[in-house]
Amino acid sequence: MSVEAILLGTAQDGGLPQAGCHCARCSLARAQPAERRWVACLGLVDHTVRQAWLIDATPDLKEQLHALHNLAPNCPLSGIVLTHAHIGHYAGLIHLGREAWDTHELPVYASPRMAHFLCQNAPWSQLVDLKNIELRLLTPEQEIRLSPDLYLIPLPVPHRDEFSDTLAFVARGVDTAQGPARRLFYCPDIDAWDRWDRDLQSFLVGVDVALLDGTFFSAGEIPGRDLDQIPHPLATNTAERLAWIDCDVDLIHLNHTNPLHAPGPEQDWLAARGIGVGIFGTRWRLD
Repeated sequence: MSVEAILLGTAQDGGLPQAGCHCARCSLARAQPAERRWVACLGLVDHTVRQAWLIDATPDLKEQLHALHNLAPNCPLSGIVLTHAHIGHYAGLIHLGREAWDTHELPVYASPRMAHFLCQNAPWSQLVDLKNIELRLLTPEQEIRLSPDLYLIPLPVPHRDEFSDTLAFVARGVDTAQGPARRLFYCPDIDAWDRWDRDLQSFLVGVDVALLDGTFFSAGEIPGRDLDQIPHPLATNTAERLAWIDCDVDLIHLNHTNPLHAPGPEQDWLAARGIGVGIFGTRWRLD
């Protein structure tokens, strides 16, 4: 295996435990580190050229970088790919500045609107001005080559785009004598599958692994909050759409209220439809 993807986080932007929450699940996570969950993040590794990338710079960036180092010790970070401008997906960039790591021209791949947001707003603009990061623009639907054996296709998806647009990604390796390259679809955030300009089931034909937005299991998980203001497809809806599809589907980006964080009837309900829940450290070959 020369090219692989590694799941480095499974929680929604606030992580688990979440600030200001003292529910039973967050309290347990504070008391037992094994119950904690880092924010959704994907590592991409090309072992042949000894390089690694992250999709998204989460608030857990420090821990996820260390985990990536342990899982692929000879593959230093060669860049970060951003999905959008919500805190769980770019706030970790702060660790690249001169107060911390002080990186030098680390490639950061982003849509033009996301790059504009970083350039026009402090403290992110300082990372650009001091050359801690080097912005590389992504064109929707246009595949880029991260390494000789690793390719990435950015795909626009509908989401709350207050500050930037939102991208999902298809990562793939290259065809070999042993068979065609494997494809992984990474979509941690989307408002609703029906609002996308593609049919999800049809799109996943030919995709080997799909890591999909599973923020909420059901409506009413957050009393007093209007989920119309923070739209995501319910895990139950996604599972019913994709029951027993010929693709390895795991739900990620789980809110701290989501019962899928722990074994129970909700996980069993998903499993009965052939759908799983993302597990930190899971690895998928892409070649």
